[in-house]
Amino acid sequence: MNPICSQVRVRVPATSANLGSGFDTVGLALDYHDELTFTLNADPTDGVAHVFIHGEGEDTLPRDETHLVVSTFRRACATFGLGRLGFTLDATNNIPQARGMGSSAEAIVAGIAAAAAFAQPGDLNRPAIFDMAAQIEGHPDNVAPAVFGGLTVSWDFATAEGVGSVAIPGGEPLHGGFHTVNYPVDPAITAAVFVPDYELSTEKARRALPKELPYKDAVYNVSRVGLLPAAMNPVVLAQAEAQGGTDALGESAAGSAGAAQVTPAAFATAAAQANALLFTATQDKLHQPYRAPLMPPSAELIELFRAKGYAAAVSGAGPCVLVLHYGNARETIDQVAATQLASGHWRVLHLPINTKGVEVERR
Repeated sequence: MNPICSQVRVRVPATSANLGSGFDTVGLALDYHDELTFTLNADPTDGVAHVFIHGEGEDTLPRDETHLVVSTFRRACATFGLGRLGFTLDATNNIPQARGMGSSAEAIVAGIAAAAAFAQPGDLNRPAIFDMAAQIEGHPDNVAPAVFGGLTVSWDFATAEGVGSVAIPGGEPLHGGFHTVNYPVDPAITAAVFVPDYELSTEKARRALPKELPYKDAVYNVSRVGLLPAAMNPVVLAQAEAQGGTDALGESAAGSAGAAQVTPAAFATAAAQANALLFTATQDKLHQPYRAPLMPPSAELIELFRAKGYAAAVSGAGPCVLVLHYGNARETIDQVAATQLASGHWRVLHLPINTKGVEVERR
């Protein structure tokens, strides 16, 4: 198969996994991107990859076939029937490396999306890109939001031995492998990501986890992670209240029973409760307590924010710290971390939530 174009530009968002309670399952796309341009070599017999890197990782990342973007692109090209293409990769990296903002997931998604854009016209087949990316990454929590944007909850569906899918009455069979659900996020939800000047490898962070957990801790996290989709979208809370349910803090909404529309008052109430729900939904006992000794400055910053009522958590495996908030709290968030920011060891990124996921442009 011949490529359908000579150049593809790819834009992939940073991501934050876990969000406290959703260990290895929940991810969030952030409006902060790596941008990569793949240009096919003019000589079709030149199968070499020429790699140029600007920004994050420009002094440390390889510039040969071992670069994760290149190796993933090669693998995806073979899958799509393109064969071995020679190309120039010009990467402008903004996403910090080894900090918990999904840099490896970005690289994998970028390579697959570029190969898909060279092979297939029209819109990207995002489910196919997600499936391939999750298989390569080995877990879906970062690649899902990188592909789809927004808030994602993902899982690995294990079928019975020897069975490839499970028949669902009235629907398509559910196949084994990775799946994800994409949830809407209120545009008023913002993320502050505190980036330290030190790294932590995901492998080292995983080695810190125990092999067994107390039953009560598992229940604790289940009760929290179930709140995340509602906490990230107060409109859902307002609709529930308008239909006569209970509000986010469990108080009766009987006065609005039977309402056909969400009233401004109901939405205002739900919005006011959003930060309380975010605070609860980001509590965790599965991974952060065990990883805290590997990143004391990050653990101390999280404790500082949570002591003041902010929904703070480790971003991915760390050591970045994520603070989620409904409404504009940029100044107060910076004030809480004024000492850390003044030390020169931290910087902060105030970011909207990305809702588009990976984007491509063919030329």
